[in-house]
Amino acid sequence: MDTVNQDDAKIHRSQLVDRAAAGEEIIIARSGRPMARLVPLRRRTAPRPLGLLRGQVTPGDDFDAPLPAEMARAFRGELP
Repeated sequence: MDTVNQDDAKIHRSQLVDRAAAGEEIIIARSGRPMARLVPLRRRTAPRPLGLLRGQVTPGDDFDAPLPAEMARAFRGELP
Protein backbone atom coordinates (compact mmCIF):
# COMPACT_ATOMS: atom_id res chain seq x y z
CA MET A 1 0.00 0.00 0.00
CA ASP A 2 1.47 3.31 -1.13
CA THR A 3 0.74 6.74 0.39
CA VAL A 4 0.61 9.75 -1.94
CA ASN A 5 0.34 13.44 -1.08
CA GLN A 6 -2.90 15.09 -2.25
CA ASP A 7 -1.04 17.50 -4.55
CA ASP A 8 0.90 14.64 -6.15
CA ALA A 9 -2.36 12.71 -6.53
CA LYS A 10 -3.82 15.61 -8.54
CA ILE A 11 -0.81 15.63 -10.85
CA HIS A 12 -0.62 11.85 -11.29
CA ARG A 13 -4.33 10.98 -11.13
CA SER A 14 -4.36 8.86 -14.31
CA GLN A 15 -1.40 6.77 -13.22
CA LEU A 16 -2.87 6.28 -9.76
CA VAL A 17 -6.18 5.13 -11.22
CA ASP A 18 -4.32 2.68 -13.47
CA ARG A 19 -2.41 1.32 -10.49
CA ALA A 20 -5.61 0.94 -8.46
CA ALA A 21 -7.34 -0.77 -11.38
CA ALA A 22 -4.44 -3.23 -11.46
CA GLY A 23 -5.20 -4.15 -7.84
CA GLU A 24 -3.05 -1.77 -5.81
CA GLU A 25 -4.44 0.13 -2.82
CA ILE A 26 -3.31 3.77 -2.57
CA ILE A 27 -3.75 6.13 0.38
CA ILE A 28 -4.14 9.84 -0.41
CA ALA A 29 -2.86 12.08 2.38
CA ARG A 30 -3.06 15.78 3.20
CA SER A 31 -0.19 17.15 5.28
CA GLY A 32 0.85 13.59 6.08
CA ARG A 33 -2.60 12.58 7.38
CA PRO A 34 -4.44 9.84 5.47
CA MET A 35 -7.64 11.31 3.98
CA ALA A 36 -8.85 8.83 1.35
CA ARG A 37 -8.16 5.38 -0.02
CA LEU A 38 -8.11 4.57 -3.74
CA VAL A 39 -8.97 0.91 -4.28
CA PRO A 40 -9.94 -1.21 -7.29
CA LEU A 41 -13.61 -1.86 -7.88
CA ARG A 42 -14.69 -5.41 -7.27
CA ARG A 43 -15.53 -7.17 -10.49
CA ARG A 44 -18.64 -9.28 -10.77
CA THR A 45 -17.76 -12.95 -10.70
CA ALA A 46 -21.14 -14.11 -11.98
CA PRO A 47 -23.63 -12.42 -14.27
CA ARG A 48 -26.62 -10.79 -12.68
CA PRO A 49 -29.61 -13.15 -12.73
CA LEU A 50 -32.42 -12.03 -15.01
CA GLY A 51 -35.91 -11.72 -13.60
CA LEU A 52 -34.70 -11.22 -10.04
CA LEU A 53 -37.84 -9.25 -9.08
CA ARG A 54 -40.28 -11.09 -11.35
CA GLY A 55 -43.73 -11.03 -9.81
CA GLN A 56 -42.75 -8.46 -7.17
CA VAL A 57 -42.97 -5.31 -9.28
CA THR A 58 -45.95 -4.36 -11.39
CA PRO A 59 -46.33 -1.21 -13.50
CA GLY A 60 -49.25 1.10 -12.81
CA ASP A 61 -52.34 1.06 -15.04
CA ASP A 62 -51.26 4.39 -16.56
CA PHE A 63 -47.69 3.24 -17.26
CA ASP A 64 -47.88 3.90 -21.00
CA ALA A 65 -50.36 6.80 -20.86
CA PRO A 66 -49.28 10.08 -22.47
CA LEU A 67 -47.50 12.53 -20.17
CA PRO A 68 -49.43 15.51 -18.84
CA ALA A 69 -49.02 18.47 -21.22
CA GLU A 70 -46.83 20.53 -18.85
CA MET A 71 -44.47 17.63 -18.19
CA ALA A 72 -44.22 16.83 -21.91
CA ARG A 73 -43.30 20.48 -22.62
CA ALA A 74 -40.62 20.31 -19.89
CA PHE A 75 -39.10 17.17 -21.48
CA ARG A 76 -39.01 18.93 -24.85
CA GLY A 77 -37.23 21.89 -23.21
CA GLU A 78 -40.07 24.32 -23.80
CA LEU A 79 -40.30 25.38 -20.14
CA PRO A 80 -37.63 27.41 -18.37
